[in-house]
Amino acid sequence: MVYIFIQLILISIGATSAMTWFSYAMSKNFRELYKEPVLLSFALKKTNISLSEESQKTWGWLIHYIIGFLFVMGYHIVWVKNILPISPLSALILGVISGVIGILSWIIIFKMTNHQPPIDFKGYYIQLFFAHIIFAVTATALYSLSLTILILMKAYVTV
Repeated sequence: MVYIFIQLILISIGATSAMTWFSYAMSKNFRELYKEPVLLSFALKKTNISLSEESQKTWGWLIHYIIGFLFVMGYHIVWVKNILPISPLSALILGVISGVIGILSWIIIFKMTNHQPPIDFKGYYIQLFFAHIIFAVTATALYSLSLTILILMKAYVTV
């Protein structure tokens, strides 16, 4: 159980980092604020939670990675229960589903916090959709790689 938890944490860090890199690249390319951790910290600022600006930034990043972990945990359940195979097609399917969930979640976050950042919302949601596909593809690849490594370790390591 501990190994699975560590496996999922490492996969979620890799997948969330790949997604975040993409969002930051799109932000720079389109000169828009598409950075999820920054938008999360701004959303936190709009709540009644009393945090310093530095804490808001830290929590923005932490929440972003925790959400990534929850997505990877969901993927793990889907794969372990054989709902979908571990494959490129399932990565795409999970990415599309995750993208829709991500977009709906941000719409709710913006409404709940009454936060209307000066961004191109249509552009943000489009890039967010593709960022989640990158997340799912990366998570699937890392998950598959981790299973391969575990199989090889069991084959060559005796306890």
